[in-house]
Amino acid sequence: MKQTKPCRLSRRQFLQRAALTAVPLIVPGRVLGLDGAVAPSNRIVFGGIGIGNRARYILPNFLSFAEIQWVAVSDARAERLASAKELIDTRYGTKDCRAYPDFRDLLAQKDIDAVLIATGNRWHATASMFAAHAGKDVYCEKPISLTLKEGRKLVETCRQLGTIYQAGTQRRSTASYRFARDMVLQGKIGRVHTVESQVWCGSTVPHQKPAPVPDGWNYDMWLGPVQWRPYVPGRVQGHGWMCFWDTGEGMHTDMGTHYTDQMQWVLGTDNTGPVEFETSDIVWPDPVKFMSETAISGTFRCRYSNGIQGVIFQRGGFKDRYIRYIGDAGWIQVDDDTDEVTAEPKSILSLKKAGGVSWSNAGGHIGNFLASIRSRRPADCNPEVGHRAQSIVEAMTISARLGRKLKWDPATEKFNDEDANRMTWREPRAPWCV
Repeated sequence: MKQTKPCRLSRRQFLQRAALTAVPLIVPGRVLGLDGAVAPSNRIVFGGIGIGNRARYILPNFLSFAEIQWVAVSDARAERLASAKELIDTRYGTKDCRAYPDFRDLLAQKDIDAVLIATGNRWHATASMFAAHAGKDVYCEKPISLTLKEGRKLVETCRQLGTIYQAGTQRRSTASYRFARDMVLQGKIGRVHTVESQVWCGSTVPHQKPAPVPDGWNYDMWLGPVQWRPYVPGRVQGHGWMCFWDTGEGMHTDMGTHYTDQMQWVLGTDNTGPVEFETSDIVWPDPVKFMSETAISGTFRCRYSNGIQGVIFQRGGFKDRYIRYIGDAGWIQVDDDTDEVTAEPKSILSLKKAGGVSWSNAGGHIGNFLASIRSRRPADCNPEVGHRAQSIVEAMTISARLGRKLKWDPATEKFNDEDANRMTWREPRAPWCV
């Protein structure tokens, strides 16, 4: 595929010149960007790839921006594709939203500037790189990759092609998390020695036999870069795919990247990472009862070269998740379910301003992405940032699977262990090698 740089700005300049030379005598205010409207030449045109539960959750945040024009959707499942088109058409009061079963047809549309990628995890890096090669900017849900080398390849692709990329780790744009970071950086809890977080227990999938692929489901496209296997409902339906190495890598990898992203941000280590990984108390699914592969619970640890430690506990329920920064003079914690901030000493809390939306509203994060598209400056969660955060949970996963401590060089991105290094890449299925 030819690697060419996007030409969005020249396209807009062309439209602006055309508007000046061919404008009729009477023009509605909305066309010229008057009356609070955004002129067509100033809109950022979007398409969506993977329009399932997460995309439906975040779409209202995108549609709240007048400068965004949503024109196309793509999904491997026919009912989701039709429903997504209806949603967009209802929003604009038209029948104009284009629907593509194959996302490559969406990427071929010259009028699209950027895409939201909200597929299952197996597709995130591959679809993002296809979009970058097509000249589109990318907002991709986390995790940005499922292997360490895949993540690095995404970074290099976006850098070479000038792609603006935002990982969907939106807590960087949330008031509570920003406050916690400010308090740490201002020394309110002293020198930080530990960053502790918690995700909920992973689920299990009982053994099942292969079944016919449901009507309207392009299963081959759904699998994408994953090696082919028969359709088994428990492996793919709901969030069952989360419980297998090639499609999800488990709960601590999926959710934990939110907290490693925060840890990296607060510690000022966005361009590097820990040097050691170790796991303990891992509870694996019983292979006699279950076909799922990923951990049910456990403790995942990392250590930076300066001695600071990061810990992810995989335990408890969905509402028990949090992140806590622990220093030699106190601690500060953000409860992820309630968005409540607690601290010791409690006097820290008097410094927090009222208001601000929780992580569930991604509007601020999307706004940062739109500003980056216009300025061509990196977004807050650009590929390097997203990759470094994701690298931590992926390295933790490899440590757990091997059952031993691993040392890691964040500069060369290699382990001191050849078995571990072999686990940093999985060959994608043709034709999905970018």
